[in-house]
Amino acid sequence: MLTGYDSMKYGQLQNFMGTWLVKEGVITSAQLEEALNDQKLHKGSKGFLGKVLVQMGHCTEDDIARVMAKRSGVPYVSLENYDIDIAAVATLPVEALKRYRALPISFKEDKLFVAMQHPNDIIALDDLRILTGYDIQQVVAPDTELDAAIEKYSRANMDFDHSEVEETVVEEIAGEADDSSARPAVRLVNMIITQAVNAKASDIHIEAYERYVRVRFRIDGVLHDIMQPPQRMQASIVSRIKVMSNMNIAERRIPQDGRVSMRIEGRTIDIRVATLPAAFGERVTMRLLDRSSRIITLEELGVVPEMLKKYKHALDIPYGFILVTGPTGSGKSTTLYASLAAVDRVEKNVITVEDPIEYRMDEVNQIQINPKAGLTFASGLRSILRSDPDIIMVGEIRDKETARIAIESALTGHLVFSTLHTNDAAGAISRLTEMEIEPFLTASSLVCVLAQRLARVLCPHCKRSHPMSRQELLDIVADFPLVEGEQQVTLYRAVGCMRCNKTGYRGRIGIYEMLFVNEKIQRLTLERRSASEIKQAAIDNGMVMLRRDGLNKVKQGITSLEEIMRVVV
Repeated sequence: MLTGYDSMKYGQLQNFMGTWLVKEGVITSAQLEEALNDQKLHKGSKGFLGKVLVQMGHCTEDDIARVMAKRSGVPYVSLENYDIDIAAVATLPVEALKRYRALPISFKEDKLFVAMQHPNDIIALDDLRILTGYDIQQVVAPDTELDAAIEKYSRANMDFDHSEVEETVVEEIAGEADDSSARPAVRLVNMIITQAVNAKASDIHIEAYERYVRVRFRIDGVLHDIMQPPQRMQASIVSRIKVMSNMNIAERRIPQDGRVSMRIEGRTIDIRVATLPAAFGERVTMRLLDRSSRIITLEELGVVPEMLKKYKHALDIPYGFILVTGPTGSGKSTTLYASLAAVDRVEKNVITVEDPIEYRMDEVNQIQINPKAGLTFASGLRSILRSDPDIIMVGEIRDKETARIAIESALTGHLVFSTLHTNDAAGAISRLTEMEIEPFLTASSLVCVLAQRLARVLCPHCKRSHPMSRQELLDIVADFPLVEGEQQVTLYRAVGCMRCNKTGYRGRIGIYEMLFVNEKIQRLTLERRSASEIKQAAIDNGMVMLRRDGLNKVKQGITSLEEIMRVVV
């Protein structure tokens, strides 16, 4: 149970600490006497003896923490260099963190390691054991580091606003699991989501294994390990997320989908949640969508000026079919939103059909598909055509029927945007033919195809220059864009710092190739020629391929050679 502290105990501890510091040679007896006299003179207004010694310059907080750890027989840690596990932090409520000046920092061998200001306080240790349900291994950290960490994690937990989550969530969780693991799960889920939002993660993955749970964030398209809570917390973590997203907490045998909206640090975050049964328990995937994030502009996408000028010309065409292609997670939806933001939405009627609606746009009528209610891309597109649209965006071409309606709409006086999953721009034409779309329809309606990838941008604060000779570079990348006579090129490599979460990258940029349909490509389409022949015709017409665009951005120092090799085959 929670108890208060006896002030006499502190006084005894201060006297012991002074003696310990002298015995360890950190301070002299004269310095200790001076500090004690100063403390008495100011009647304690300067705080404990350790603080007085630090203020007088006789020792440092690190000295005091190391001596206390040695004399108490417990490990010493520096929290500035320690990878604190927020799953451990979540085992204690904020009130207990502040009351005991104690911070759980990690799990090891089924023990909870707790940084404490007073590691020998038996009453506090007993209370922490009862509150967390773990055996406690106390460690000592410098006071300032401990106070800063407690304040940081207390604020992270308090910044989570449940105003848009049902008020019954906490009660339902507590009723569903009446043990000490329920409340830590609530705190842990709050802290995971808050940390993901602050890290600008797009997805959270929570995966169950035999002895632990793995939590990963997808940041700039790459997954990073964040923490590994004990396996015993898995069920209550999943239950908490299910209740938040209105799923059936009793059903663990089949996949489920849900949604939740909440405010975190003043920002409204929409979260799509999907659960999937696995060998050691359900895994959870959460997609984070920040409503407050603005729509990126075409200029900010990373399209080179010459290509951007041509694409804007395509947007000015009153009717036709514009396709954006690429694998999942390549930024196709972002490009479509940027395209819609660039067209005239005042004099034009703009309607979209999407799954899901990722960004809400002013002056655009957005429709969310609902297959259970019979609203699919195809049926939604038919309904849109009866609403006198000028510009239509179809989130994705998934079947022959949707493709046919979209192309016929483009032929009847509408500007239609959509996406398709192909590896390059020329492959989109072949894919439409494979979907049984007559080549004459494709040739007549298609204006341009934009293929894209996303590459991580080097962190400007820590990227390191790496000069390479012409021959060295050509040995690695035979088609690197070198000009005649260029004997040395300065490339840049990722290093990693605190500002980029030690990844070496911060943000992403688009890599593009743009195929404009001219008479030759129309003829090749009608003749059902292969994607390679269409690609060659586009190159002859001035198309810059994905790989070349990526290598140009490497040469400009925007990204690294390794990153382009990762995202572009």
